[in-house]
Formats: sequence, structure tokens, C-alpha cells
Amino acid sequence: MIRIILVDDHTIIRDGIRALLSGQEDITVVGEASNGEELLKLLESSSADVVLMDMNMPVMDGMEATRRIREEYPQVHVLALSMLDHEEYINRMFEAGALGYVLKNAGKLEIVYAIRTVARGRQFLCSELGVKFLQKLMQAPAPDVTATAKKTDGLSKRETEVLQLIAEGLTNAEIAEKLFTSKRTIETHRQNIIEKTQAKNTAALISYAVRQGLLT
Repeated sequence: MIRIILVDDHTIIRDGIRALLSGQEDITVVGEASNGEELLKLLESSSADVVLMDMNMPVMDGMEATRRIREEYPQVHVLALSMLDHEEYINRMFEAGALGYVLKNAGKLEIVYAIRTVARGRQFLCSELGVKFLQKLMQAPAPDVTATAKKTDGLSKRETEVLQLIAEGLTNAEIAEKLFTSKRTIETHRQNIIEKTQAKNTAALISYAVRQGLLT
């Protein structure tokens, strides 16, 4: 059973999501909060697997609440649910520690699938944003082959393998298991990759991997 906490400053939104999820046998809503501060107090006494998080809220917004969850409750996964579709907000939310991002106009099936994906520790980006970012990527100038070779030469073979698995949506723990190494080693590789590629977040790493042709 996936335990969910709904966080939104509008009661009508929380009621709507609760009703939407009511027919799902593997998902149960265990609590609600109208801002990040209420959420953190709720987590002191309630266990949850996924927090469905709005971004714009009074007292403590979703971004700060997500940072606090990553620090204080790392076992809890955050799925952002917002109307904000600007790339900067989405990147910042992933940087804060969210595993997924869904627009509020997404359909029931996509929201349910997003919850199940994030509950397994996998990253998720709703289809509308995925298409938007893909179109932006396709409109960008094609990378120079020689320059690309020089860039990827900066990554070791193992770092390239780790980057490919990050781009496929695997968590550090899953990558460590797949490559028969420790989670801490993967975290070190990930930091080295970020420094070498100058990527600011996971979304930027995935974009880099696509541009370098590392995804097949």
C-alpha cells in the first residue's frame, strides 16, 4: 500500500485529488496539509511513502518543504503537483529533492502512474513537460561531433556508465546494485559527472546524455 500525504493550500484541490485516488486499491491518503510547515509537523507522527506537493503555498512553500524532507525524511519521496510549467521552476524543484513533477491539468491515469513510479524511487516527468522539453532539445543546434568527442572524453568509462543509468531514471542505490559497487561510490561518480559536465541538476544531466548520444 502506497501511503500519500496531500499538500496544497486549496482545500478544493486536496478534496479533488483525494476523490481521484479513492478507487485505487494500492494507494491510500494518510494525511493532508495546507503548507510545508504543517506537513513537517504531520510527518513527526505520520508515516508516508509519497508527498504530493504543491509549490506556491503560504508560510513554507513546496520547494523549501521538499529540501527539508530530503534532509529529515530521506525515505519519503516528493512528487510535485503544480500549474507552473517553466523550466526554471521544474529544475529548482528537482534540485530541492523532488523525484517527480506533474502538472495539475494531467489526467487521472498519469497522476496515478506518477505516484506509483515515484513510490518505487524512480523519477517521473509528466508527458506534457516531456514533449515540451523534447521539442526544445530538437530545436537546438546539432552538436559538433569533434567537440562532442572531446567533451565525453572528460568522463571515465565508469562515469559514462553511471550517467547512462542516471538518464534512464535509476536511483543511486539501483545504480550501485547494477554496477556491483557501493551507493557512496556512485554518489562520488555523480558529483564528478556534475563537475565535469557543469550540469546543475538531474534534468540537465539527462539533457547532456541525450545530446552526447549516450541514450539508445
